[in-house]
Amino acid sequence: MVIWSVANQKGGVGKTTTVVSLGALLAEQGKRVLLLDLDPQGSLTSYFKDDPESPQPGSYHLFQPPETRPHPVSLLTETGLPNLTLIPGRTALATLEKNLTRQAGMGQTVSQALKLLSNDYDHVLIDTPPLIGLLLINALAAAHRLIIPVQTDPMALSSLLGMTATLNRLRSSIHRPLPDTLVPTLFDPRTRSSQLCLQSLKRDYPDRLWPHPIPVDTGFRDAARLGVPLGDRNPESQGWQAYKALMKQLLADS
Repeated sequence: MVIWSVANQKGGVGKTTTVVSLGALLAEQGKRVLLLDLDPQGSLTSYFKDDPESPQPGSYHLFQPPETRPHPVSLLTETGLPNLTLIPGRTALATLEKNLTRQAGMGQTVSQALKLLSNDYDHVLIDTPPLIGLLLINALAAAHRLIIPVQTDPMALSSLLGMTATLNRLRSSIHRPLPDTLVPTLFDPRTRSSQLCLQSLKRDYPDRLWPHPIPVDTGFRDAARLGVPLGDRNPESQGWQAYKALMKQLLADS
């Protein structure tokens, strides 16, 4: 089972779109794919028309005490798409930082839970909250690769330096290599700002950057409104083709 975590401490950069798109593309290939929502905002959960405020079980329950912790298979919900399953996020995740951060071993909770599903799935994609804390630590500890969507916008670039430094410090706590891929997102070739940002990324992160940006594509918004991947509506769209190329490279690097 291959696990990819998608992270950025800045919101609105395309994390959920990246998780949905890559997950759906893998599922199209016949891979058994699990999407795990660790964001208290529940964007990934909402994408598939599940309510993050629901009292139904979700990823929050992975962090319950061992004696009451459910088996992760009981948390699975269907997305309505073949080969694509979801463990939804709940807003209760926001309480974990205060309640559990000081408890020993909590950083491995997700990793341990996913081991129980290792025979059931080929790929897991984890959507993370836009902040550094217990949930992101769990996502990094479980992951084989970190995917960092970076909006091609000056403000997003200015926060990237601090974020990568923080992630590097967190990496040291998991005591193993964790390769990452920076993915330029929301690229608008008509604007000088997007062009300059992409040039900066290529100059400053040549070995970590996926050089082919994900373009601005209104089809992503329309697909999200319907709760389906963009490929279900317009498989020839520029945005979908961009993610398709990215997925092929990520698989080659796995």
